[in-house]
Amino acid sequence: MSPTGSYLEIDGRPALRFVREYDHAADRVFALLTDPSELAHWFPARVAPASWDVGAALAFTFEADGDGGTGEVLAHDPPHRVAFSWDGEELRFDVETLRDGRTRLTFTHLMQERDGAARNAAGWDLCLDALDAAAAGAPTSAPGGRTPAWEALYQGYVAAGVPSGAPIPG
Repeated sequence: MSPTGSYLEIDGRPALRFVREYDHAADRVFALLTDPSELAHWFPARVAPASWDVGAALAFTFEADGDGGTGEVLAHDPPHRVAFSWDGEELRFDVETLRDGRTRLTFTHLMQERDGAARNAAGWDLCLDALDAAAAGAPTSAPGGRTPAWEALYQGYVAAGVPSGAPIPG
C-alpha cells in the first residue's frame, strides 16, 4: 500500500491533497460526499448537517466516544464542490467530470498543525479507499483506528518527508 496524498502549504497553512478518479458520474461521487448515509461508509466520523446551505452548522460524532466536534458548510455547488470546516480545519472536495464521463475528485485538507500531516494523510488514504469501494457498490464501514494498513501508510508518508510528530491515538 503506497501513499497517494501530497503535502503542501496554502496561504501559509499546512495542507494535504489527494486526487482520485472514478468510473462513475459526478452526481454519484457528489452523493458520496454529501449524503450522511453515504458518508458513513468512508468518512471517519458521522456527519449531521443542519442543511448543506453555506453557513449551516455540521455536527460530527464518533461511534466509540461520541462527540467529534462541529463545523460549518463553506461551499456547496452540486455536483462540483462542497467544502466545510471541522474544528478549525477545512475540507474541500472538488468534483470534475472528465471527457470520458469519468469523475476526478480533488480533496484538500487545510490543517491547523503541520506535525499532524503524516498521521492525517495515512487516515485519509484509507478513508478514500473506502470511498472508492462505496463508489463501486461495495460499501464498507468507515476505517478507524491504528491498523497495520494505517501504520504502513504512515511510515510511507514519514519516509517521504511529510511532517510528523503529532500524537497518534490508539
